[in-house]
Amino acid sequence: MSKKRIILEMGTGNDLYGQDYTKAAKRAVQDALHHSSITLFSKINMDHSEMSVQVTIGVAEPDKVDCDAVAADLPRGVAEVRAVKGGLNVHDEEAGTFHVVATAAIEAYVPDQTGKWVQSND
Repeated sequence: MSKKRIILEMGTGNDLYGQDYTKAAKRAVQDALHHSSITLFSKINMDHSEMSVQVTIGVAEPDKVDCDAVAADLPRGVAEVRAVKGGLNVHDEEAGTFHVVATAAIEAYVPDQTGKWVQSND
């Protein structure tokens, strides 16, 4: 069955002191989620489990993101998370550490609804 993207939200998150890529990724996802409210499901009587969610996390070191932990934070849908090269490390030369900045893009897809709905004049 064909799916259609219904949502694209983006967010940023950081971990200023722990150098933790997963924490920064989770914060980026939460930032993106706070930008949207999906009322579609209750309006058309569709179960959230029919929605697939694809999350792309951009960080300087993608292999250090626990994608399963990020997926576990998503409240709805069937999630797939991948980490790619992106984001930013801001070096603190005095401390010899860096601050992690992550970006997140969340895409939500539902089964194609073409032909299932008829416009009402009510």
